[in-house]
Amino acid sequence: MHQFEKLKIWQKAMDLVVDVYKATEEYPNEEKYGLTSQMRRSAVSIPSNIAEGSGRNSNQQFNYFLGVASGSTSELITQTFLSERLDLINASTMRNIVDQCVEVSKMNVALQRTLNKSKNKEL
Repeated sequence: MHQFEKLKIWQKAMDLVVDVYKATEEYPNEEKYGLTSQMRRSAVSIPSNIAEGSGRNSNQQFNYFLGVASGSTSELITQTFLSERLDLINASTMRNIVDQCVEVSKMNVALQRTLNKSKNKEL
């Protein structure tokens, strides 16, 4: 079991959520239940799954939830690109969010590798 609040990946993912909320504040009302909601749910899913996985009983279970977080990261990247194409955010905001997603994604892959190595040592 890991203390998720001490994990750098969780901290970075939490920063990402804040930035997504700020970026979507100005989206039009008709997007409230559309892209705004979807982006926020995808963003919140990332640190939430990291936290949930860290509280599980095995590295294999943690790895599963990191995989879910990875999927949410990819969703968020797609939604961010779409937001820029629809002129809901500017290129700078889009790039900031996508760069953060890429950083979290790289950290996720590294953490999964570490968990897999320690799983193999247990065998």
